[in-house]
Amino acid sequence: MNDKKKLIAANWKMNGDLAANEALLHAILAGIGDAACDLALAVPAPYLAQVQALTAGTVLALAAQDVSQHEAGAYTGEVSAAMLRDFGVRYTLVGHSERRQYHGETDQVVAQKAQRALAAGLTPIVCVGETLQEREAGQTEAVVRRQLAAVIQRNGHCISEVALAYEPVWAIGTGHTASPAQAQAVHAVLRAQLRAASAQAGRIRLLYGGSLNAANAAPLLAQPDIDGGLVGGASLKAPDFLAIIAAAHGAAVIASGVGKE
Repeated sequence: MNDKKKLIAANWKMNGDLAANEALLHAILAGIGDAACDLALAVPAPYLAQVQALTAGTVLALAAQDVSQHEAGAYTGEVSAAMLRDFGVRYTLVGHSERRQYHGETDQVVAQKAQRALAAGLTPIVCVGETLQEREAGQTEAVVRRQLAAVIQRNGHCISEVALAYEPVWAIGTGHTASPAQAQAVHAVLRAQLRAASAQAGRIRLLYGGSLNAANAAPLLAQPDIDGGLVGGASLKAPDFLAIIAAAHGAAVIASGVGKE
């Protein structure tokens, strides 16, 4: 039985403004209670300083939505891992499907970004997932294994320091969600691949992302190889995000009870 604390990470994407951010954070902090899971907020880069100040001393950890594959230099518009660390960032998304799709990020670029994050002491949340066409062609396992293999190859034994998010592209922002059984099947494949790569693979948290919401969180988070969630649109509504956190808490309690049998 997996006894790691679950990780619920919010991805605000390109949303928010100063007033809305403050209101959302106040609502989340007011309702969060005694969270039994780790919590992170991946916010747009211009708001890192604001969110850092508003979450200081709370259970909410700061995350970035992206990081440069370069350490420093003439890369206009890029944000380095060291810069993120200066703002108290603890996690960064790497290889989100929207970055792969709209910015042409390859598996190799994603692997380099994970390496830069790790070198700066950040935890990369490496995103993998297949398109609808790839799933319908029966290529899901091959695609996610290929995406993860690039990160393993570049980072070696440090792979045990990452988190991994399975986000089926066909379920992101579409209202469609992988069933708990579908999500668990892919997570099991990824878990096996990680175990083959590292003796410390048991410490790696595997998150599900892909229209995770208040209604479907409980059965997904109850799966044995799902260690948390990467939450998109639902993280922008305090009641929905709090409900997902509560579902993670419930899953942790159930897992703890089962482990004592």
